Amino acid sequence: MTRTKRVVFIGAAGEMCRVAIERFVKAAGDADWMLELYDIRPELLHEFAAKLPAGSVTVGSFDLFDGGALRRAIDGADLVVLGAGPYNRTAEPVMEACIEKQVPYLDLDDDEASTRAALALDDRAKAAGVPILICCGASPGYTNVMTADAARDMDVVERIDICWVTGDEGPVPFGRAVLEHAIRGFAGPCWTWENGRAVQHQTFLETDVFDVGNSLGDAYRFYECAHPEAVTLPRRWPGADRIRVLGALDPPPTNGIMRGVAVAVQDNNITMDEAIDFVNDLLTDKTGSLKVWRYALSGLWGTIRRGEIGVAEVLRFLATSAAKKHPPFRGTNYVRVTGKRDGQQVVSVRRAPVSGPGTPWTTMASLTGSATAAFILLAVDQLGERSGVLAPEDWADPETFYHALAATGGAPLHQVVEAVVTPSTAVTSRKVVSA
Repeated sequence: MTRTKRVVFIGAAGEMCRVAIERFVKAAGDADWMLELYDIRPELLHEFAAKLPAGSVTVGSFDLFDGGALRRAIDGADLVVLGAGPYNRTAEPVMEACIEKQVPYLDLDDDEASTRAALALDDRAKAAGVPILICCGASPGYTNVMTADAARDMDVVERIDICWVTGDEGPVPFGRAVLEHAIRGFAGPCWTWENGRAVQHQTFLETDVFDVGNSLGDAYRFYECAHPEAVTLPRRWPGADRIRVLGALDPPPTNGIMRGVAVAVQDNNITMDEAIDFVNDLLTDKTGSLKVWRYALSGLWGTIRRGEIGVAEVLRFLATSAAKKHPPFRGTNYVRVTGKRDGQQVVSVRRAPVSGPGTPWTTMASLTGSATAAFILLAVDQLGERSGVLAPEDWADPETFYHALAATGGAPLHQVVEAVVTPSTAVTSRKVVSA
């Protein structure tokens, strides 16, 4: 008789976690799972849980910073999924509890500092025989898998550029933890990999333009940011000259606004609460604080002054925003790996080929949640096979992940990943997934 397996979700009411749960259940089919959904706001889960298969879901609540309550909730689970942020506060106590209770762990952490803290637990996790699977979202996560895939096209990896962009989702607010993370990501130091060693840069100062395809075109601008890929990937490719992460918001003028607000928080000119309230006001078609607008416009002017965006585009954006009109969602994940194969220079790209209305990826949560669900599918098939702190490039097979992502996203495989290799003759030993 098959034993019912328990998956415990902490922070299950968050939008990305709800998507992950829903899509995991759909893709897992008739597998014998019991899902335990916990959140500090359990009232937000009852209606959601009622839509899941009857008898397979329970809803509860506890404070994850209460060590006793946390350990009682996860004891004996087959997998714990952490969806509660901010991860620089929540990840470490849950990982430590999972190691102590010898329970496999998975998260969708996209915080650089908490990723470094997680890697420091590697020896303890190995000694306990526990897999601690970190950074299992879209970026990081999906991007890590694409990097491992693209790197197979060459003998020597010289450079890795990882890009993410997420767009306007209409007049809806974002969670405060999500916005706090985003604001901190637009100012301050970020770790990156340069000339074979870890160094610090200032977020947002280094910028580049890439042909990311999708609905974003062949010249989309990105800005270097603090992200976990630049922390985990050098363990796999320590000889690379450069490993960096660049991000952007869409429409492009939004980047200048966020930069100005983030710098104001960093300089203690406004509080984080004022910044979060201002951004959510703009997202929901409200005017926003005049005090914060001063700094937002300063950041926007900076992008014009540096030639990163044109005045006409900014004016169109401001007019559209004033009219409370929202453009269609655009977003993608993009990886560009440069190196050599048989002495020949090779550039290998993996990118998400579609986004927006009529596609599986219509919000940031739809892509991140689908990716997390795909990682959960892979993880439950591999329970007991590995231990230690593992990023996706350490354990997720690219082809298996792509097929799982197609299943969780309800998409055909050609809408999940597109490969572009230059020169095309550089790869002859395996089939490359392409649109």
